[in-house]
Amino acid sequence: MSKLYIVPTPIGNLKDITLRAIEVLKEVDLILAEDTRTSGKLLKHFDINTPSQSHHMHNEHKTVEAIIQKLNSGMTIALISDAGTPAISDPGFLLARACIENNIEVDCLPGATAFVPALVNSGLPNDKFVFEGFLPVKKGRQTRLKLLAEETRTMIFYESPHKLIKTLTHFCEYFGEDRQLSVSRELTKLYEETIRGIAKEVLEHYTNKPPKGEIVIVVAGLK
Repeated sequence: MSKLYIVPTPIGNLKDITLRAIEVLKEVDLILAEDTRTSGKLLKHFDINTPSQSHHMHNEHKTVEAIIQKLNSGMTIALISDAGTPAISDPGFLLARACIENNIEVDCLPGATAFVPALVNSGLPNDKFVFEGFLPVKKGRQTRLKLLAEETRTMIFYESPHKLIKTLTHFCEYFGEDRQLSVSRELTKLYEETIRGIAKEVLEHYTNKPPKGEIVIVVAGLK
């Protein structure tokens, strides 16, 4: 029976994959990978020999129809991203939506995603929060920041190392230098760290010590 499995993969530590994820990846007919070279290392580590093909943000608009045809023919397919849960700031939404529109079953396995441990580690309120992912790089960035300056829930952002200083500077400007926030990087990896404090202090820290690795920023809402 055709089915699309959305399978989370570890964000760093390979031990964070679930037994069910390994089982599904071994049993499906095809694995769709964001980067087959990156995923190839994971699949080899767990002795998963299922065929894989590329499915990423630059080709997903073009490949969805062909994948739907494969599923309609009775194939079972698993979608993975380089790290974490597909469709969370990664490809996956378009394919999941197309499957639902075509009455193809979608089964998303629970598993690793970076923003949950970052939120819990932050020490900021986590009963209500908003996930923003990556801020717009240019167009719409200022408008988004002005809107979020009034947000009362805890906010979660993803950021790349070379843009962290710019983003923290903007947080100081739009949210205020004394806004509480937390920066987690390299979660589950050897050099994992979380720096907490007011925006001005965290900006000074990373200005003096340029960051490396994947980054999650958690920002307190407006009181």
